[in-house]
Amino acid sequence: MELTTVWFCLIAVLWIGYFVLEGFDFGVGMLLPVLAKNDTERRVLINTIGPVWDGNEVWLLVAGGATFAAFPEWYATLFSGFYLPLLLILVALIVRGLAFEYRAKRDDAQWRSRWDLAIIIGSFVPALLWGVAFANILRGVPIDADMEYVGGFFNLLNPYALLGGLTTLSLFLTHGAVFISLKTDGRIREHARELAARIGVVAAVITVVFLGWTQISTGSIASAVAFTAAALALVGGLVAILGGREGWAFLGTFVAIGLGVAGLFLALFPDVMPTTLSDGVGLTTTNAAATAYTLKIMTIVAVIFTPLVLAYQAWTYWVFRRRISVDHIPAHPTTPATSAR
Repeated sequence: MELTTVWFCLIAVLWIGYFVLEGFDFGVGMLLPVLAKNDTERRVLINTIGPVWDGNEVWLLVAGGATFAAFPEWYATLFSGFYLPLLLILVALIVRGLAFEYRAKRDDAQWRSRWDLAIIIGSFVPALLWGVAFANILRGVPIDADMEYVGGFFNLLNPYALLGGLTTLSLFLTHGAVFISLKTDGRIREHARELAARIGVVAAVITVVFLGWTQISTGSIASAVAFTAAALALVGGLVAILGGREGWAFLGTFVAIGLGVAGLFLALFPDVMPTTLSDGVGLTTTNAAATAYTLKIMTIVAVIFTPLVLAYQAWTYWVFRRRISVDHIPAHPTTPATSAR
């Protein structure tokens, strides 16, 4: 297997890791005003992701860095063409991170409500726009013979891309609700379980339509297998949540998102950013790649450090595996640690 193909697969794995992990973070943030009746319950929800949300975002940083190093032409065209939506995502992630850190700095209800709003918006915007961005990559965008994006912002707001945004938004809401039911106890757990079942049905319909559209447009046999398995995993997760099996339900949504993203990359390969112009030049794993020496050095580094990162993150999830409830929240929030907010 050529190193260009290897790095295409590794970047796909990084995006899969980001969406399956950060996906439930976004879901929890968006569900903050729905599942929490008071500040104590909001702190319960934030504590479910407090120890892990920043680690989950590392997958995005590594995916972006790997794309820059392995496929510089892809990175350059993507960030120049998708500048505004990617900027909005970046700002939303920054504001959301600040909200996690600062909401407990003052014992003031209005102060916390404003930061809670930042968490909600900072979770909603990326959850929607990531789907829009990936759908446009699959559909193709106007790229000229110099491999430069020549379209505008409104080229990105096409029906297929907007459906992609609704797909990621609904899946992340479902994933987050299932995660909350897995990590909490009491009233929040019961409410999250009911909500996950209701949102999950809507997410399943939207997802099937989007994946079907993708398969018809650009799919392959491999992507069809991945999409079918993703749909079955999502249905299995919904059946499990209806039966009160939160662990199996979370595994179902986890696998569904992972296989869905894998299917998108399988449908895209060997392109990395196709063009919609008849006289344009689309980007592929060949013409967008870095030099063979660069890819070789990157492969050595990845083989050494990737297992270490995976082991550390797995250990973090194991340490913070227990359920929490309002009984675990102190009367007054402590400021030093994110996980105590």
